[in-house]
Amino acid sequence: MTQIIILPHEEICPEGAVLEAEPGITICDAALKAGIEIEHACEKSAACTTCHVYVREGLDSIEESSEIEDDLLDKAWGLEPDSRLSCQATVGDTDLVIEIPKYTINMVSENH
Repeated sequence: MTQIIILPHEEICPEGAVLEAEPGITICDAALKAGIEIEHACEKSAACTTCHVYVREGLDSIEESSEIEDDLLDKAWGLEPDSRLSCQATVGDTDLVIEIPKYTINMVSENH
């Protein structure tokens, strides 16, 4: 099992969290399974940027982003070199440290 450490986020995960995830699952699915409501307005189909996260540690262990993901990330709020769409970033064998950005481009929370 791979450990995913989610840093505290004021609204989504105020205390932060430590999750255990099977390699092969996406960061988004692992978080949702643990009750952390990462926004995913496009239902995880790589059509928006609401599940944007920063991979603060372990980025090299995640498969490289696709051209489609890169194009979408260009529209994400607060884009950084370690930005990924959590619905596309698949957990490997290396532990990860994830930060959820303070904002998304989504004007209305879908409350999934």
